[in-house]
Amino acid sequence: QVQLVESGGGLVQAGGSLRLSCAASGRTFSRNAMGWFRQAPGKEREFVAAISWSGGSTAHADSVKDRFTISRDNAKNTVYLQMNSLKPEDTAVYFCAAHRLGVVMTSAPTYQYWGQGTQVTVSS
Repeated sequence: QVQLVESGGGLVQAGGSLRLSCAASGRTFSRNAMGWFRQAPGKEREFVAAISWSGGSTAHADSVKDRFTISRDNAKNTVYLQMNSLKPEDTAVYFCAAHRLGVVMTSAPTYQYWGQGTQVTVSS
């Protein structure tokens, strides 16, 4: 079992930066691939970024590539999403998720554990 708590969301102007954190509890965190997803009002949840159990492999959605970076610190049981050059279209609730497997996974339905989400609002 893994419990996830996101933090770091907020209101930022376009072009600004935020760093989201996801603190995990559960003894198997270091074995789990982790992902960030987002959901805007009236839209489906979409993949943002994912990282393997070791941090050696990552994947980022085309819409955030070169602006967002996922990373993890297994010693702190935490995964991060550094978001730079934010755009109004990045406004959404951002969710952290843990997968039972250790490899990078980009499909939301395959993730077993989810946090409550943190709101990110980018003003123009």
